[in-house]
Amino acid sequence: MIDEPSSISLQTPGDERGGLPALLREPSALPETLFAFPLRRAVGFPGLVMPVLLDTEEARAIVEKAREQGEHLALILREDPDPKQPLRQVWRRMGVLVRIHKVMSLPDGNKSALCQGIARLKVKEFVEVRPFPIVNVSYPQDKGRPTKTTEALARNVQFLLKAIVEKNPNYGDEFQVAAVNIDQHGAMADFAAAYFVREALDKQKVLEELELTKRLRLANEILTREREILELGDRIQREIHGKIEKAQKEYYLREQMKIIRRELGEEKDRAELERETLEKRIAEAGMPEEVAKRSREELERLSTIPVESAEYSMVRTYLDWLCSLPWSKSSEDRTDVKLAESVLEDDHFGLLEVKERILEFLGVRQLRPGHAGPILCLVGPPGVGKTSLGRSIARATGRKFVRFSLGGMSDEAEIKGHRRTYVGAMPGRILQMLRQAGTNNPVMMLDELDKLGRDFRGDPSSALLEVLDPEQNTAFLDHYLDVPFDLSKVMFVATANVLERIPMPLRDRMEVIEIPGYVTEEKVQIAKRYLVPKQLENHGLTKQQLEMPLPALRSIIDHYTREAGVRGLEKAIARIGRKHALAVARKKGTKKLTLTAADLPKLLGAPTYTEDRERKADRPGVVLGLAWTGYGGDLLFIETVGWKGSGRLSRTGRLGEVMGESVRIAYDYLRAHHESFDLDADAMEKLDLHIHFPAGAVPKDGPSAGITITTAILSLLKGRVIRPSLAMTGELTLVGEVLPVGGIREKVLVARRFGVKTLILPKLNQKDVEELRPELIRGLRFHYVSRYEEVFAHAFSAGKDRPFLPGPKPAGVPAGEPVPRSSPPKKGRREKARRAPAKPPRTRMRT
Repeated sequence: MIDEPSSISLQTPGDERGGLPALLREPSALPETLFAFPLRRAVGFPGLVMPVLLDTEEARAIVEKAREQGEHLALILREDPDPKQPLRQVWRRMGVLVRIHKVMSLPDGNKSALCQGIARLKVKEFVEVRPFPIVNVSYPQDKGRPTKTTEALARNVQFLLKAIVEKNPNYGDEFQVAAVNIDQHGAMADFAAAYFVREALDKQKVLEELELTKRLRLANEILTREREILELGDRIQREIHGKIEKAQKEYYLREQMKIIRRELGEEKDRAELERETLEKRIAEAGMPEEVAKRSREELERLSTIPVESAEYSMVRTYLDWLCSLPWSKSSEDRTDVKLAESVLEDDHFGLLEVKERILEFLGVRQLRPGHAGPILCLVGPPGVGKTSLGRSIARATGRKFVRFSLGGMSDEAEIKGHRRTYVGAMPGRILQMLRQAGTNNPVMMLDELDKLGRDFRGDPSSALLEVLDPEQNTAFLDHYLDVPFDLSKVMFVATANVLERIPMPLRDRMEVIEIPGYVTEEKVQIAKRYLVPKQLENHGLTKQQLEMPLPALRSIIDHYTREAGVRGLEKAIARIGRKHALAVARKKGTKKLTLTAADLPKLLGAPTYTEDRERKADRPGVVLGLAWTGYGGDLLFIETVGWKGSGRLSRTGRLGEVMGESVRIAYDYLRAHHESFDLDADAMEKLDLHIHFPAGAVPKDGPSAGITITTAILSLLKGRVIRPSLAMTGELTLVGEVLPVGGIREKVLVARRFGVKTLILPKLNQKDVEELRPELIRGLRFHYVSRYEEVFAHAFSAGKDRPFLPGPKPAGVPAGEPVPRSSPPKKGRREKARRAPAKPPRTRMRT
C-alpha cells in the first residue's frame, strides 16, 4: 500500500463542460489486474464522469502507470492507517473501475485526471503494495430483478430529485434532465448518492450495496433527509425575510413621520429624544435576550408616563442602569506568566508562596482560557500588602481593578440592592463596581471580609454566598435590576485579618492564602526598594537631600516599630521625611542628610523598644510562650508564684474559658504525675499557686499554652530556671500528650524577630515548619515533642532541684524565690526582700 497523497480528493461529478453527468455503457471486456488509486474523502460511482486532483508526484506517477497499461484505473476508498493494522486491510474491498480520458494542467500548477466511471469492482487480492498498489479484481453484478417495489422506489427517487433541484438554486436544470433520463434503477441510486451524500463512508455503503431494493431505499433515505433540510432552510429564510420586511417597513414609516413633522415645523419633545437615545443604547448594550426584552418593555412603559410624573424618573433611572452595565464588554486577558511574574516581583518583595499561587492560576488560564478558577482569600496581619496584591493581580492579568470595603457593612441591600418600590433605590455595590470598571471581568477586591456586621436589616455574609459561589453567580439576581447578571467572569479577591471571623459557609467557597508577617531582613529590603523612594517623592525630596542607609533602616525597625507588616515602618519614614522637608523649607538643612542611628532620637523621639526588648525568663516560675493573634504572632510570658495555703489555684490575665481549662489541666497533670517529676504531693496540697498572664487588658484564649503553663508551674515547684532564649507552644492533655496547634508560621516569625533561639513545638507541627522558607528559620533550633516528659528534658538543664516549700523564709532568700531544702526557716527573723524592679513588657497581645 502506498502513502496517501496529501490532498487527493474526488471533485464534483460532471463532464468537462461543468454540467451534465455522463452515463456510459459497460464494455464487453474488463481488465482483471489494475493499478489502485487511494481515495479518502470521496467515492466514485459507475456511469459518472469525475475529475481527480493530482497534486503530488506519487499521485501523478500512479495515473501515468495506469495510462501506460491501457488507461484503466481502480478508485478505492482507503481509511486512515492504523500502525497495528496490516497495510492491505486499510483498503475497502469495493471500488469503481474508471477510464482515464485525459490529464489536464491546472492554473495552480497541479494536475487533474478526467475519469469515466465504468463498473463496480471487488478486490480479490493485492498483487503488490509498494511502490505502486496493484490489485486483482472481479466485477460483481447487481442483484434482484425489477419489481413493483423497485419501480415505486425509483419513481420516488426521481420525485425527490426533482423537488430538491427546484428548492436548491445550486443545482441547475441539467441535473433534473439527467435524473429524468436515467433508466436503470441502480444507476439512479448511484446518481443520488454521488451528489447528495456528504460523508465518504455513507457513499461507500451505497457503492457496496448490490441489492437493488436496498440501494434504492438508501437513496430514498438520503434524498428525504436532504429535502427536509432544504425545507427547514426555506422556512428559516422566510421568517428572517419577514422580520427584515417588518423592520424596513417600520423604519420607512418612522422616516416619513420625521419628514412630515419637520415640514410642519414641529420639534421633537424631550420624551421622544430620551426614548430614541435609550433605544439606541439598548441596541448597543449587548444585553442577553431576556434583559433586552425587559428593557424594551420598560421603554414602552416609559413612553406612556408623563414626563412630570415621579414614576418617569424612576423608570428612566432603571433603564439607564440597564444600559450602562457591561453585559458583554470584556477586557482582554493577559496570560503571559513571565510578564505576570515580573509585575509581581516589581510590586512586592518576598511573599513567594502567594506569588506562586497567583502564577499557578494564570498558568491554568493560559492553557484553558475559559477557566474561571477559585475565589482567593488573602488572610494576614495589617500592613503585609494584601490590598496592593490585588492591584498587582489586576495589572498582571491586564484587567480593571475595583475595590470596596466590607468593614462595618450590616445591610444586606448593600450587596444585593434595594427593591425599586423604595424611594432612592439603587443596585448593590457589586453592580456599582462593575459599572465603574466598565467591563464584566475585572479584578474585584472585597476588602475586610472578616469585619462584616449583622443586624435587623439582614446578614451581608449570607448575601455574599451567591456572589462567591461559582455554581450560582452565573445568574446573580440584584433586587433592583430584577434580571440575572453573569458574574462568572469576575475575579474576586477577598482580604481578611482573622480567618476565624469569616462564617464557615463563606469560607468554604474560597481558597485561603495566608500571608505571614515579614522578618527584619525583608522589612529592610521593602523599605529600601519601595517605602523610602515613595516617601521621598511624596515629600518633594531627592536622594541628594536625604539618604537612609541600611543600618539606619534596621535601627528604625528594631527600636521604633514592632509589627508583622510595614505600615508602622512607613509612618516612621514619612515622619523623618516631614522633619527634613521642614528643615529644607526653612533653609536650615540644605545640606544632604545621611541618616544614622544617632539621628533617630531627634527625629522620632526616644526609642519605643530598647535593645534588650524581651523580658528574660531568668527566675523559677517564669516561662516564655508563643501566641497567635489576627495581627501576627506575639510573645506571652507566664508567671507563677506560690505561698503557704490550702492548695488553691488562681489565675489572672483576662483568660477565656479554654485557657482557664488549660491551667486546670496543667496543675492536675502535675499532681497526678508528681512521682515522675520528683515532686512532694503533700507539699503541693499546702501550697497556693497564682498564675498570671501579663497584658491583663487583652483577652486571651486557646489551648496552645498548655505545655507552657505546665512548665511554669513545674519550674516554680522544682526551683529551677528554664534554659535561656527558649520558648514553647503546644496543647497538653491530662495524660501528658502534646497535641498540635495553629499559627506556627506567625509564632516562628515572632520568635525569630525577638531573638529567641530555641523552640519546643508539637511533633505533629513539624510539617508546618518544614514548609517555611529556609531564611525564615535560619538561626533557630527546634525540638519536636509528643509527650510532656520530652518537654521537661528540653526545657530544663541538668542541675539540682531547689523545691519551693511553704513557710517563713530564711535570711538572705528574697521573696518569691524558692527556699533551699538545706536551709530551714529561722523563727522570729524577717528580712526585707531584695527584688529587682520589673521591666515593662515589650508588647501587648493583640487579638
